[in-house]
Amino acid sequence: MVQYYAIAGRQVGSHHLALGILSSLFGGVYLATRGSSQPKPAAPPIKAESKDEETFIQDFLKQVNGEDKKAGH
Repeated sequence: MVQYYAIAGRQVGSHHLALGILSSLFGGVYLATRGSSQPKPAAPPIKAESKDEETFIQDFLKQVNGEDKKAGH
């Protein structure tokens, strides 16, 4: 035996309402947690005069990013 509700002038069974609510809930959770489809932007190129300067800049950026990660915890 199913309980019927009058919605927008039509008779709708309680099991249809339950399925509609559950599907919208799980569908919303899926859409909210599926993540970004865009790839992360690449870092701008390093314009250095020499190879030593380029390695210095890369090491400095690694050091700064490492400190940011430690400070975030």
